[in-house]
Amino acid sequence: MRLKESRTAAWIVATITTAAISRGEVRLPRVFGHHMVLQQGRPIEVWGWAAGSERVTVTLGDLARAEVTADAAGRWRAQLPPQAAGGPHALIVAGSSTARCDDVWIGEVWLCSGQSNMEWPVLGAQNAEQEIAAANWPMIRHIAVPRRASPRPTEDVEAEWKVCSPATVGTFTAVGYFFARELHRALNVPVGLVHASWGGTRIEPWIPPSAFRAVPATRWIAHRLELADPGSDLRAERLQRFVSALEGWLPKARDALHQRSLIEPAPSWPTELTALQGHQDPSSLYHGMIHPLVPFRIRGALWYQGESNHAEGRQYVEKSRALIEGWRAVWRQPDLPFLYVMIAPFPYGEESPEVLPAFWEAQAAVEREVPNTAMAVIHDVGDPTNIHPANKQEVGRRLALLALRRVYGRTEVVDRGPRFRELSREGARLRVGFDEAAGLHTSDGAAPTHFELCGADGVYRPARAVIEGESVLLDAEGVPEPVGVRLGWHKLAMPNLVNAAGLPAAPFRAGHCPPDLVHPAIPNAELWSLLYDLNLGRLGVTFGYDDDRSGALTGRFSRVAYLLELQPRANQPTNFVFVEMDAWTDHPRGFAIPAVWEGVRWQQAVSNLQVISNVNGVPTGTFAAGWIEAWPNNYGPRNGAGVPGASDEVFDFGDQPSEPVEGYGCLQVHLPERKTTLFAINHWSAGGGADIGIGTSGGATRDWTFSGNAGSLPYKRLRVFVRR
Repeated sequence: MRLKESRTAAWIVATITTAAISRGEVRLPRVFGHHMVLQQGRPIEVWGWAAGSERVTVTLGDLARAEVTADAAGRWRAQLPPQAAGGPHALIVAGSSTARCDDVWIGEVWLCSGQSNMEWPVLGAQNAEQEIAAANWPMIRHIAVPRRASPRPTEDVEAEWKVCSPATVGTFTAVGYFFARELHRALNVPVGLVHASWGGTRIEPWIPPSAFRAVPATRWIAHRLELADPGSDLRAERLQRFVSALEGWLPKARDALHQRSLIEPAPSWPTELTALQGHQDPSSLYHGMIHPLVPFRIRGALWYQGESNHAEGRQYVEKSRALIEGWRAVWRQPDLPFLYVMIAPFPYGEESPEVLPAFWEAQAAVEREVPNTAMAVIHDVGDPTNIHPANKQEVGRRLALLALRRVYGRTEVVDRGPRFRELSREGARLRVGFDEAAGLHTSDGAAPTHFELCGADGVYRPARAVIEGESVLLDAEGVPEPVGVRLGWHKLAMPNLVNAAGLPAAPFRAGHCPPDLVHPAIPNAELWSLLYDLNLGRLGVTFGYDDDRSGALTGRFSRVAYLLELQPRANQPTNFVFVEMDAWTDHPRGFAIPAVWEGVRWQQAVSNLQVISNVNGVPTGTFAAGWIEAWPNNYGPRNGAGVPGASDEVFDFGDQPSEPVEGYGCLQVHLPERKTTLFAINHWSAGGGADIGIGTSGGATRDWTFSGNAGSLPYKRLRVFVRR
């Protein structure tokens, strides 16, 4: 067939299909199909399309029947009552035409999602040939959602359910299949796997847009989505600003063309207004691969992802919170179980060996901080030479153990290994107590490995470990007075400590090892808790913190401190200022850089300051009062707040915020009695053109406004600490 004929044929098919739909053909989304599994014990949601205002009847065998009327646009949705496990049944939807799904079973349905280790097929798993030959499990069913990124929510997917057999199982998600096999054996009910994953993807593309707004630490991503959304007022206002600037430039350009004269460059297109549609962009995979599945009822979600976010540390906790709470919201299942996998040891090039353990710590924190979640620890079945360990059988089995105990109430099931409980000092030794530690031993019969102790110098040293009952007693050469412990704190660590069920201990750190977070000049470092950590090189129209603990640090705060470190030039010493003061709010977001998505604005006195700095001209010591100016707005030099000694003509410590709210922005702390700025971070949306400084700036301003110097600073870091 020639190209022209091919295009004509495609047009005819599309026209016929469109005409059939417009005449009112009754349709179901493709997540409904022959051989599917529907969730037992929960109302069954069925939806689809028909002619506008058409009456539609939905029946599930002889079990249930519902009648609904499509809306004016032809959309309809029916709910059938909960059903017990069993089958086969036929799901029939009838109106002016009929849609039918045969060989439908009622059982357990799980969503499987993440990146390549979830996408990895049975064909690539350990002992694949034998596993495939033995895969005669017709009560396990699988539907694979094709890869699709979209800037907007999509309605359907091109997918079909498959019955598990040696002929089909090779393409199933391996982790999902081995999970389903364990579940089916234990529960003796059909198990359906809805598989939606994409190798190499970050967590952000899988998160619903509304979820970014709901979690304070991810509101900056919501702001980015709003800027890219053609329907948002914020985008319209920003685009109008650009259009106005461009319209103002065009007459000058025409005049310069006529006069053959020089002219400044045209206003640059605001890159933040560019559409988000790539598969790594926020919400793009939710739109293309998850939204079409909602509200198909599921029992829970399995998640295996993190390799692409592994350098983010604590930031991953808040993104995980957004994902989990977002999925629970769209499915209207606030208690939806979420079971996930700790990523395996891997070298990640020349990366510091402590980056990955910090990520493991963040993954473990999700389980503690987000209800009805649980993590499968798998470092002992990983492969440090392969980011895709082949032993997917054990990964699936450990997820099934979590499900059996936590979702299905099988309390006799041991579902995880030893977990840190407590730490006590015994002279020059530390005793670590564990939960889930019955039959504590090592997998290889040797002494426990990968324990380290630290002393007052903050240096960790390898520890000797002896198992005593459900605890481990530790001592280390060169650590006469140990104050902290950690286990498995290396990217290639595979500790050998296990319980009677053979399940491994998770990496952890505990105690009061002096943190490397606070500058060595800061006294009483152990009293402070890190709230935010930000490489200021990441500033821009939107930005996220390298470490954001605002979700975990709540309650009443007595003190807050800002530590700003700046290196003026390469190979020069780093300057710093540490400013602590009485906390003026108990809301942890109130201490963040006041970007527009934070919704805070401060212009007020602060009390009981302690200032430490190595910068000439910065007053150090204690001061009864200071002044903070923090807002996302534009601002001018007028002393609208009437701060004593402030100028009405020079940008200093008494400036006046103005419209627009999403404007220049500043975070500044001052000592008005000394007419001194302690530090300033302004115009963060400019990225490398932001203003960052310690002390009072010279020239036309005193608070670094318009300095645009951020790009010249090789090292620039802000940390915020709080005390109870």
